[in-house]
Amino acid sequence: MDESIKQNLQARDTWKRILFMLLFGLIYSFAELVIFAVVLFQIGSILITGQKNAKLLKFGQSLSLYAYQILQYFTFNRDQRPYPFDDWPDQDDRQTIESTPDN
Repeated sequence: MDESIKQNLQARDTWKRILFMLLFGLIYSFAELVIFAVVLFQIGSILITGQKNAKLLKFGQSLSLYAYQILQYFTFNRDQRPYPFDDWPDQDDRQTIESTPDN
């Protein structure tokens, strides 16, 4: 076996990242369910009151930004692990994402 391949297979950082990716895969699956519940509650709010629920809007936005951070970590576009290893995303994170130029 090529020595560089052997070194790559034995790299602790890579295996550590894989383990964190498995953990964040579970968290992402749960986040999807919560996002779906937020969607249903928001629809219910609009049908009943005729208005969007402001608290749900804020929570839904931060949760979707969190899911985005997990996907960025999965695809190796982000090296920083998402929450709880980093701060929970907020409005400022949305502005940073929107101002990032496409490659």
